[in-house]
Amino acid sequence: MAPRASWKGFLTVGAVSCSVALYAAASTSERISLHMVSRKSGHRLRRQFVDEETGRPVAPEDQVKGYEVAKGEYVTLEADEVAAVVPESDKTLAITAFVSCADIDTVYLDRPYFLAPVDKASAEAFALITAGMAAAKVAALGEAVLFRRVRKLLIRPNAEGGALIADTLSFDYEVRPAQEAFADVPDVTVTGEMLDLATHILKSKAGVFDPAAFDDRYESALEELVRAKMEGKPLPRPVPRREEKVVDLLEALRASAGAQAKNSKAKPTGRKAAAKKPAKTATGPTTRAPVKPATPRKAG
Repeated sequence: MAPRASWKGFLTVGAVSCSVALYAAASTSERISLHMVSRKSGHRLRRQFVDEETGRPVAPEDQVKGYEVAKGEYVTLEADEVAAVVPESDKTLAITAFVSCADIDTVYLDRPYFLAPVDKASAEAFALITAGMAAAKVAALGEAVLFRRVRKLLIRPNAEGGALIADTLSFDYEVRPAQEAFADVPDVTVTGEMLDLATHILKSKAGVFDPAAFDDRYESALEELVRAKMEGKPLPRPVPRREEKVVDLLEALRASAGAQAKNSKAKPTGRKAAAKKPAKTATGPTTRAPVKPATPRKAG
């Protein structure tokens, strides 16, 4: 089934315009969903709004949004009053500037979307914009009314081609200053043998970014737990936590570097390596079937 567009409109770069759509690039719908149910009846529980003073439920027609101006004091806002301040949308995603990809502070990235043309008539103009951005190695800053707000977006070519990636950007007041988190971090200078050992370990751990190799251990454990409950099997035992000991940092770096060097020398090569492959495959872990129980995943 084709994904449903979150927004449709026109991408404009000067005099160039084309029809586009935004598609959510990330989703949590595949995760196992847990609901609150009654232990006695097994029925689904529903939330309701209650008056915090009287404890009585409040009917929907008596519910209104409010902004707290003092402890227990609110300015109430009617639905039509809130709607009146929502900016009008002209369904346009206008490019305001092009910036170098190196100038992007990723802490402002909010939510990713795929930006693609909606029809063949728009494909040519869209391809022109995409190819130009890829050749210049730049990203675009755009603006559009999305989900009742004027949002800034960072638009960049997709590595796989065919579409653009559009990230909504957090506003400046939403991003906390880094100094708040780093204020109590002591100023430590790393030099000499410690720096050399750290650099060696980093080089020995060099790899590639492969999201397919990421393991959601909580989701896997939760799926195993639900499956065991459904099939009446013994519940999986929790893995005991390993106790971490405080060690000397320099000695730990030396030990790690020594282990890396030892492992690299111990790796079999040539015919010996080929001979060991079948045994490793035979004793290796089997791939868990990606079948998730239907009942827990049922949306409520």
